[in-house]
Amino acid sequence: MPELPEVEVVRRGLEDHVVGRRIVGVDVTGVRTARRQPGGGAEIEDRLTNRTVSGARRRGKYLWLTLDDDDAVGADCLLVHLGMSGQMLVTDEGAPPVRHMHARALLDDGRELRFVDQRTFGGWTVVPLADALDGTGVLLPAPAAHIAADPFEEGFDPLATARLIRRRDTEIKRLLLDQTVVSGIGNIYADEALWRSGIHGRRRAGALTLRSVTQTLEHARDVMSDALVAGGTSFDALYVNVNGASGYFDRSLDAYGRTGLPCARCGTAVVREDFMNRGSHFCPVCQPAPRRSAVGRRSVAR
Repeated sequence: MPELPEVEVVRRGLEDHVVGRRIVGVDVTGVRTARRQPGGGAEIEDRLTNRTVSGARRRGKYLWLTLDDDDAVGADCLLVHLGMSGQMLVTDEGAPPVRHMHARALLDDGRELRFVDQRTFGGWTVVPLADALDGTGVLLPAPAAHIAADPFEEGFDPLATARLIRRRDTEIKRLLLDQTVVSGIGNIYADEALWRSGIHGRRRAGALTLRSVTQTLEHARDVMSDALVAGGTSFDALYVNVNGASGYFDRSLDAYGRTGLPCARCGTAVVREDFMNRGSHFCPVCQPAPRRSAVGRRSVAR
């Protein structure tokens, strides 16, 4: 699935090309695209038509458009679920239809905002804004109100987040992927941050020092910043920005997807193992696995 840098690239594209435009018509043809909307596609069409896109927002991997400069609790927003393959594409007036296009919004400048989704796990939903449950004062789409702050937010506190992580007696990678603890870090960037920290993903969070957990969060931000410069991490031609351009940060990864290739630090072959229905990639020398006797036992490291 697209991760924070890929979603941020799309958000920036929408900010450049869609914000400030009025939606003069909407056509939702995909039943699955509208499956989260109680009134289906017809409700989305009705609630978006003649609205002005006033903002393109993101927290973690969640993306939404605000409408009519209304940033109050209860105001409508368009929550975009990218799912496995969702794309938000802005096309010129008169551009031919494309395969797997399940929704489109005609803009007042003649262009179209299209939602293309080959695997149909994504969708559009018009939902109210709500206060974030973490008390940060940020307004989020109501279905995403439980999502924690991400490392790029102005109010993100890596030290406080590291303390929260260390209080949870489970694997450090599991917590990096928990969007209610810290949002935006997916499988790719968790592996990269842990490689940079020299920490195995199955280490118990409580057995790590506060400094090492804080540094891991900082590494996650750094590696995602690097990916943003490159336009995201693209392993799939489906992950593109609003102009259809693909990212290429995958060429710079040190752990993820490098099974059997030499570690950039020590030359040992990178290993892949199953973890939470995903794959974890790590160097067995630079990131030694926890001892069996230590698994499940909480340390008092400070």
